[in-house]
Amino acid sequence: MNWDKKDLLGIKGLSREDIILILDTAESFKEVSQREIKKVPTLRGKTIITLFYEPSTRTRTSFEIAAKRMSADTINISASTSSYVKGETLKDTAKNLESMMPDVIIIRHSMPGAPHMLARIMDASVINGGDGAHEHPTQALLDLFTMREKKGKIDGLNITIIGDIAHSRVARSNIFALKHFETKITCSGPPTMLPPYLEDLGVKVEYNIEKAVKNADVIMMLRIQKERGGISYIPSIKEYSTLYGLKASHLEKAKKDVIIMHPGPMNRGVEITDEVADGPCSVILDQVENGVAVRMATLFLLAGGDG
Repeated sequence: MNWDKKDLLGIKGLSREDIILILDTAESFKEVSQREIKKVPTLRGKTIITLFYEPSTRTRTSFEIAAKRMSADTINISASTSSYVKGETLKDTAKNLESMMPDVIIIRHSMPGAPHMLARIMDASVINGGDGAHEHPTQALLDLFTMREKKGKIDGLNITIIGDIAHSRVARSNIFALKHFETKITCSGPPTMLPPYLEDLGVKVEYNIEKAVKNADVIMMLRIQKERGGISYIPSIKEYSTLYGLKASHLEKAKKDVIIMHPGPMNRGVEITDEVADGPCSVILDQVENGVAVRMATLFLLAGGDG
């Protein structure tokens, strides 16, 4: 199967075959990061720009590392150091950047749909690095990569997602991706954080965390999205942690080989305890490692590397 898309704007626009192609491509690239010299000439001569209007550690850094490991030239721009602070619009910023002939622009923006707008007006490939509470496609892809790596499959898994689902772009992208596979998805959290459309997507809603994690193969924890007003949807952090924070005792209800995931950043002591985050079931750092391979794969497919 050949990749025929100009952009990666969301999981919703991908097929099962597209997802598998990205995961298979990422698997071949993961080996590069394990070499003594972590460098291949795959994207030599290509220019990659990261344009981030929101804070980021994992996504931005892993995209930069991914590009550099494939020998691409990388430029990083944040809102605080761009002409955005002088009043320049996103459209004008994008058009000015495109006049410098980049090959790929990775954008993170608080406005849902911002990457889609850029994709319509730009010849360069656009990757959505997270747009508001809408989507975060590469996070979902690295999550599926990690599930497949640790479990040997995606089909047949029982996956539980717990936390601020309503404001989470990670949850949305994961649900869209997992619906392409024969998985059972359960979402749990306070009623105010569980959007009504979940059941329309075939997702089971369970308000009791102990029932939600029963027989789970994968438990994915999400933080409260304070920057999107999530804190106003709960009475208190203490009550939230008591009712929906993942503790070691909860894992007794799950499968014996359950894996614990979190897209980061973690709020330890709120949605997850230290004992779970650092415990033997945790694959949180594996997710971070796999993020580099998945982002190498997406850059390779979009920028047309020769291999």
